Amino acid sequence: MKIKKGDTILVITGKDRGKKGKVLRALPKENKISVDGVNLLKKHVSPQKQKQEQQRGKKTGQIVEFPAPISVSNVKLICPACEKSTRVGKKEGKRVCKKCNKEV
Repeated sequence: MKIKKGDTILVITGKDRGKKGKVLRALPKENKISVDGVNLLKKHVSPQKQKQEQQRGKKTGQIVEFPAPISVSNVKLICPACEKSTRVGKKEGKRVCKKCNKEV
């Protein structure tokens, strides 16, 4: 997988097309990545028993928003040197930008 944690990417397909973000987590076995601010899902979390006792019987839950993983094929890397979305190549074991041939 040519995209790693910490890279800046551009989403090219799906509901979040055109958004830019930083890779929070890479899942190479599944060929997916989690990106900050992209593909956000909401999860309803029920209150925990310990928290209920602290709040004297009040039942409060939460709605947690988190970025779900998306496929690597739906994103392009943004080159830090030329600031353009690009494909990634390899030369001598290092990742390089296909547009400006500089190391990523």
